[in-house]
Amino acid sequence: MRWTLQSKPEKEQVQKLQNELRVDEIIATLLVQRGVTTYEQSKTFFRPTLDDLHNPYLMKDMDNAVNRIEKAIEQGENILVFGDYDVDGTTAVSLVSSYLRSYYPNIATYIPDRYDEGYGISYKGIDFAADNEMSLIIALDCGIKSIDHVTYANAKNIDFIICDHHRPGNALPEAVAVLDPKRDDCTYPYDELCGCGVGFKLIQALAQNRNQSVLDLVPYLDLVATAIAADIVPITGENRVLAKFGLEVINTNPRPGIMALVQNIKKKVLTITDVVFIIAPRINAAGRIKHGNAAVALLTEFDLKQAEVFASEIEQHNADRKDLDKQITIEALAQIENNEEQNRFTTVVYQENWHKGVIGIVASRLTETYYRPTIVFTKSGDKLAASARSVKDFDIYNALEACAEHLEQFGGHMYAAGMTLHEANFPNFKEAFEQVVKNTISPDLLIPEISVDLEINLTEITPKLVRLLKQFEPFGPQNMAPVFMSKKIRDTGYAKPLGQKDEHLKMFVKQNESEGFSAIGFGLGQKIAMVQSTNLFDAVYCIDENEFNGNVSIQLRVKDIKN
Repeated sequence: MRWTLQSKPEKEQVQKLQNELRVDEIIATLLVQRGVTTYEQSKTFFRPTLDDLHNPYLMKDMDNAVNRIEKAIEQGENILVFGDYDVDGTTAVSLVSSYLRSYYPNIATYIPDRYDEGYGISYKGIDFAADNEMSLIIALDCGIKSIDHVTYANAKNIDFIICDHHRPGNALPEAVAVLDPKRDDCTYPYDELCGCGVGFKLIQALAQNRNQSVLDLVPYLDLVATAIAADIVPITGENRVLAKFGLEVINTNPRPGIMALVQNIKKKVLTITDVVFIIAPRINAAGRIKHGNAAVALLTEFDLKQAEVFASEIEQHNADRKDLDKQITIEALAQIENNEEQNRFTTVVYQENWHKGVIGIVASRLTETYYRPTIVFTKSGDKLAASARSVKDFDIYNALEACAEHLEQFGGHMYAAGMTLHEANFPNFKEAFEQVVKNTISPDLLIPEISVDLEINLTEITPKLVRLLKQFEPFGPQNMAPVFMSKKIRDTGYAKPLGQKDEHLKMFVKQNESEGFSAIGFGLGQKIAMVQSTNLFDAVYCIDENEFNGNVSIQLRVKDIKN
C-alpha cells in the first residue's frame, strides 16, 4: 500500500474557519480539505436541510416531462415506469411508480430481464407497452444512449421521458424529455445525482405542480438514500442532503419492504455503510438471481407480513448469489494464474457458463486481488456480456471508448461499466484494452493507495473530537471518513490475531505516554510480528466508537502499519 498524505491547506484559511466555528485545528483542516471554507458552507455541511435542495425545474426538459405526465393523467393514458434491474434502477422504479399511484391508478412497472433483454431499454419492453396500450414510458437509470429504441417506440406512438445520470453519447434520443444533469446543455447546479436521484427530482417537480412541498416526499427518501449508497455516487451537495434525510427515514420509519430486510439487524442506528453492505446486496440479488421485479414488489409492498415473505425470498437469492460469486472468483483466479497473466496491466477473463448476474461482483474481487482495471466476460445469447471495474483515479469508461471499434455497445461510469461484443471480437478487444491501459495508466495507480487526511498525535484524540467527526457523516465518495496517521506508536503487549484464519489484528496502542486506545486492523493479521516486537511503528487509521455490553469506547480502525 502507498500512503499519500494530503497537502495541508493554507494556515490563514484554517485559522479563519477555526475562529468562526470555534473548533480545533484538526476539524477546521478537515473541513477546508473538503472544500468547506466559510461559516455558511459549514452550516450547510453540518446541518443540511431540505431547503438546500435545488429547484427541479432548473433541470433541462423538466417542464416538458411534467407537462407530458400531467397530459397523460388528464387524458387517462396508461403509463409504464421502466428501469434497470440493479439497486439504482429498481429503487427509482419503486419511487416514481408509488408516487404516481398515490393519485393516479393507470401505472405499470417494467424491469427488463437481465439475461433475456440485457441492460437498458429493450425492444421487448416497448412491445409490452404497445401490447398493453401504454402511450408513455418513463425510463429511469437508463436510456441516455437508446436512440434506436426511442425511434422504435415513436413509430408505435409511444412517448418517452428519459431520467438518466450516465454520460450521453454524441446525440440524444428523440424523447419528449431527456432529464440528465450530465447533458452538455443542462445547467442544473448538481450533476452527481444517481438514477433514483433524477427520479426524485421528477417527483419533486410533479409535487410542486400539485401544490405539495418537499416535506410530503420525505417518506420516499429511504429509497433515494439506498440508491445513493449502492451506486457509490459522491456524498456531496444534494446527494448529502438526500442521503442524510433518507437515512433518518430508514432508521425511524422505513417502508415495509426495507423494514423487512433490516428487522433482524442488531444495530441501533444504520449508517450508509450498513446500507451498502446489508440492504443493497439483497435488493441487487433479486435481479442477479431471479428477476428485478422481485425487488420492486418488495419495495412497493405496504403490508409488512407480505413484505416479510418477499424479503425471505430475496434473502435466499442473496445466499445463492454469495455461493455463485465465491465459486466463479475461484475459477477466474485459477484462469489468471494458469495463463500466466499476472504481469499484465489489465485483467480480462472469460468463461461461457459464468452466471451473468454476479460477474460484476467477481470483477470487484479480482480488482481487489490484482489491483488493475478488470473485465469479466460470460456468454449471453449469441454475444458476450461483461462487467468492468477500475482502480482509483483511472477512468475505465474512457478506456472502453478507445476500444469502441471492437464493442457492440457499452456504458457506465469512471469506475464501473458494462458492455457486449461479438465473440469473434473478444481476442482483439482484450489486446486493445491491454494496450490502451498500458499506454495511459500511471504506474502509481497500480499500487493500492490510502489517502491520509492528517498526521496527528494520539493525545489529540478526545471524546469531543469523536463527537465532531460523527457530524461529518454520512460518509462516502468525496466525503470519506477521515483517515489519520500517527508515527512511532507501540502496542502495549496485548496484540493478538483474530478471525477463523487469524486474518485480523487486535492491539492496544500508545504513543509516548498518551492514553492507550484499543485498535483493530481488518486483514492485517500477517503483520502481527511487526507489532509484537518492541519496535515502534507508524499507523494509518480511522477513529470509530466501539459499543460492547452497553459501554461505548473510542477504537482505532487501522488500515495499514509500517515500521
